[in-house]
Amino acid sequence: MSEQDIQTRVMQALKTVNDPDLHKNIVDLGFVKNMKIDGGNVSFDVELTTPACPVKEQLKNECQEKVSALEGVNSVTVNMTAAVRATEHTQPVLTTVKNIIAVASGKGGVGKSTVTTNLACALALTGAKVGVMDGDIYGPSIPKMLGIPISPPRGGENNKIFPHEKHGMKVISAGFLTEEGQPLMLRGPMLGGIIQQFLQNVEWGELDYLVIDLPPGTGDVQLTLTQRAPLSGGVIVTTPQDISLIDAEKGVKMFQQVKVPVLGVVENMSWFQTEESDKKYFIFGQGGGQKLANQFNVPLLGQVPIIPKIVEAGDSGQPITLTDPDSPAGLAYRKLAEQVAAQISINQFNKEDKIDSGFELAWEG
Repeated sequence: MSEQDIQTRVMQALKTVNDPDLHKNIVDLGFVKNMKIDGGNVSFDVELTTPACPVKEQLKNECQEKVSALEGVNSVTVNMTAAVRATEHTQPVLTTVKNIIAVASGKGGVGKSTVTTNLACALALTGAKVGVMDGDIYGPSIPKMLGIPISPPRGGENNKIFPHEKHGMKVISAGFLTEEGQPLMLRGPMLGGIIQQFLQNVEWGELDYLVIDLPPGTGDVQLTLTQRAPLSGGVIVTTPQDISLIDAEKGVKMFQQVKVPVLGVVENMSWFQTEESDKKYFIFGQGGGQKLANQFNVPLLGQVPIIPKIVEAGDSGQPITLTDPDSPAGLAYRKLAEQVAAQISINQFNKEDKIDSGFELAWEG
């Protein structure tokens, strides 16, 4: 059998391997690249849309299994790679950032900043280039959670600002603009000025994902960021109890009103669990995150337990995703990153499909 015949058979076999999130085969999606046939030895790349793909190993195993079964094939080498695609936008800000994720809640105290920090770290662990924008002007906690000393960011020509770097990520925060422990006392127009600086003047470089920690509520800062930043999507953080869901609904509706797709819901503090036992204590009730997701027909991206190590890690500037990635919380954050990245890819492909089919795209949240 000729090498050309083997390649034809390999491509036919790979057309039966479907991405379960995008609902197309990996050949038509353009994932199969750099195929080489050397006698009966076959090698090729599968280039995914994100290094955080939750089905990466599943696709790799299926490719190996189906190609290995072909007549004339002696060995198969599948190299899993990734090239993060950019969410298309026409706004003249953050042009070097491929995807922008806003993390929001309708109220404070639900652990939004902790989720933001660990989501960003989990994305960075996959090999993605990640930045964090602390948009919580009055309560900037990201510097503390990432262990970054309070100091002014380095300036450059034309009023450019260079973000701090920590744990392989680029970080900007209003907390860097004051002395440690001092309040940032600003009125509305001055708040807008800081947000504009963050959007227009920060030298992020090339980023795959920029994660923005929005302030709690739905006020001026939130609306400025959601309207002026070319967001790929929003993530809503809630806790399980009904009183939290009431406020989280407002966050979903805010994204819907400004035509930002809602990537899904994160249920934080889902249960308490000790290190000595697998028993779960649902101290804030159960099912709230799923209830909110069902109400707005969006995914439940993940459930994160409440354990003392999360607090200790945040206070020490060493997020639990980095210090204890295999703990229940660490695993939950890694799964969250996979699901967020997957939803962004799904939205991108759905948009292309609608455009290719002649339909006008209108995000409904």
